[in-house]
Amino acid sequence: MRREWLEKDYYTDLGVAKSASAKEIKRAYRKLAQQYHPDTTSGDPTSESRFKTVNEAYSVLSDDKTRAEYDQARDAFARGAYAGGMSGGATQYVTIDDLGDLFGGGGGFGGMGDLFGRGARAPQPGADVEAELSLSFHDAISGTTRTMSVNGRQVQVRIPAGINDRARIRLRGKGRPGSSGGPPGDLFVRIHAGSHPVFGRSGRDLQIDVPITFTEAALGAKITVPTLDGSVTLRIPQGTPSGKKFKVTGKGVETPKGTGDLIVTVSVTVPKKLDDEQRALLEKLQARDADKNPRDHLGV
Repeated sequence: MRREWLEKDYYTDLGVAKSASAKEIKRAYRKLAQQYHPDTTSGDPTSESRFKTVNEAYSVLSDDKTRAEYDQARDAFARGAYAGGMSGGATQYVTIDDLGDLFGGGGGFGGMGDLFGRGARAPQPGADVEAELSLSFHDAISGTTRTMSVNGRQVQVRIPAGINDRARIRLRGKGRPGSSGGPPGDLFVRIHAGSHPVFGRSGRDLQIDVPITFTEAALGAKITVPTLDGSVTLRIPQGTPSGKKFKVTGKGVETPKGTGDLIVTVSVTVPKKLDDEQRALLEKLQARDADKNPRDHLGV
């Protein structure tokens, strides 16, 4: 038993009742640990202190034996902190030395020597560890396994298929070791996925920009579009405007939660140079459209 047990209310620190179940304590701890974790508070000193307090409280209350000792110690102290006065006599205060009798001397609490730091310390969880891992575009899409060196030891990291850039993978128990029998921390691996020269990505969907000619846009056409695993034929309806988007179902990123689509954005290309025949044809078309103003709706 530790001296600070008599001064700290771990139930209040976790925001639970003394009668809370193990599941309620664990749920409260996870919520507070996530709220005050340094990753989410940008190193705020107050939040960092609160995070340590929450971890200390959980390290005691999460172990049934340690929790029982903590409860008995505080109950005994509360009952024996003062006595008398009930029959009109003077109140008799009990000193720290007298508490040895309350706990049965060298009984289950290890004796009152623990109050002065001579007993076993409560288990303390190990610190979490952050690491960075860069992947190629294809490795992020298909999934892979990488070996990393963390704290002087080799750790295998399994990358699930379709992982997003900046995603974090949590490896439980792969952080720094705990003290006094406490659990080790976790390893959080931040993923950096490389780009692709042709495809963009948004979640499970892939994106690609495909140029088409003026005649293909005006008359309609069938064009070939690349995918990650081959190519597909895409039908362009006549009168397709530049910037039109088409969806090719099931040709996106395959993940454990489902497969995305390929989003094709077409852009009409304008030739920079024309030969005499091309110019003549376009001038003839221009003459036919002389009475058609596509900007009429703008009032100009």
